[in-house]
Amino acid sequence: MNQPTSAPPTTRPTLPAAARRRCPAAAAADPTPCDGPPDTATLIDRHGRETAGCVQHCARRLPGLDGARVHPFVPTARALDIYFRASELPPFAWEIGR
Repeated sequence: MNQPTSAPPTTRPTLPAAARRRCPAAAAADPTPCDGPPDTATLIDRHGRETAGCVQHCARRLPGLDGARVHPFVPTARALDIYFRASELPPFAWEIGR
């Protein structure tokens, strides 16, 4: 029972520094930096799954999530900021260079 439970430090995959600092709502292919703390807002998809993120990435992800909304406990000013930003973006804006 003395087997290691994880890979040695030299073989563990490492993410680039920029990827480690991004919020959970940031898509891997989205090159834009975070705007504010990584837990500023929370999105809820139509299945009830929640994703926390900064205002920028919540707004960029919202148009691509069918039936998604901003969590009701997010302060009104932030929620409106997310909705206004999202209204100007197509779904998956990073795929077309926006």
